[in-house]
Amino acid sequence: MRKFVTELKGKTVMTSEGLILGVISNFVVDTETGQVNHVLVNPSEGIESDKYEKDAQGRLAIPFKTMKSVKDVVVLEVKQ
Repeated sequence: MRKFVTELKGKTVMTSEGLILGVISNFVVDTETGQVNHVLVNPSEGIESDKYEKDAQGRLAIPFKTMKSVKDVVVLEVKQ
């Protein structure tokens, strides 16, 4: 299924294990290949954000293997 980035921004993000990470803020795209490398997430309260790389604005930069949009939630299989 194809989605526009604007359709995914602002949606809640959770891992495939059910951990709610926060809300999608933006994406990091490789301009040469067009591949989406990371999802930038405004972290939810209580999340152990030190497990993830952060950008200058404090957003979590989450690398992922797969992404599924299910109603109002985006489910990520996070790369370890």
